[in-house]
Amino acid sequence: MKIAIYGQYHKPDDKIYVVELLHILEIHKVGFVIENNYYLELKKHIKDLKAETFSSYTDLDATFNFMFTIGGDGTILRAVTFIRDSNIPIVGINTGRLGFLATVKKEEITTAVEQLLQKNYLIHKRTLLSVTTTPKIDGLASLNFALNEVSISRKNTASMITIKTYLDQEYLTSYWADGLIISTPTGSTGYSLSCGGPILIPQAKSFVLTPIAPHNLNARPLVIPDETNIKLMVSGREDKFFLSLDSRITTINSKTEVFIEKSNFTLKIVEINHQTFIKTLRDKLHWGQDVRN
Repeated sequence: MKIAIYGQYHKPDDKIYVVELLHILEIHKVGFVIENNYYLELKKHIKDLKAETFSSYTDLDATFNFMFTIGGDGTILRAVTFIRDSNIPIVGINTGRLGFLATVKKEEITTAVEQLLQKNYLIHKRTLLSVTTTPKIDGLASLNFALNEVSISRKNTASMITIKTYLDQEYLTSYWADGLIISTPTGSTGYSLSCGGPILIPQAKSFVLTPIAPHNLNARPLVIPDETNIKLMVSGREDKFFLSLDSRITTINSKTEVFIEKSNFTLKIVEINHQTFIKTLRDKLHWGQDVRN
């Protein structure tokens, strides 16, 4: 077995869990490489650490069985930029807070590795969004996908903006709002949820359009088939707006047409110890529990 290890940054409290992970991998003679920037951070706290590193998605290929991420859901979103369409499954070790994607508890790292070695796990595919623009935006072509959501929002103004929206070339409406979120089922428990959007089961073949603080109160979140082609045109008092793909932000203007559709590849998420989405949802949102006190 061969794995890649990725983290956005190292917290001192995480040291014990990182050491445990590396130790159990070495015991089972599992080969691993660590993302270079994360490796340099780890070296500051684990002096005797020695490992091969990777720096780009081009360093990862079909010889890798898994990528372990250490952090929270945001770490997985960043890890996707390394995995891309390589089909390497992600095992998310949750040292963060919420953990809808990173579902392996930090106290269960050894058990998780052993379950992987015994092939006692499931793999679930997650849909991504793909974005193109007219005219083209520099730098967007190579990272034009999002696992959670694509959003358009105001930039240099406190005034609301107008997002003219088309579905399969048919005009839907013009949202007067602070912005608009187009979410995958995976992202439905993120930014979209905080703006009043519905929760979708990951296997749902749907996207959600969720307006951000809409001016017209009858503008409600809308669930659409994931085969729908979406076109957005934005205008406002200022001519610059934010286009965000999983928090990777670029700037567009009122002449930019944004096209969003289902990506032609999926992301594989590993489920261990029957930590299903339903169980995660119940645990994280405290459903069925009296938390009034």
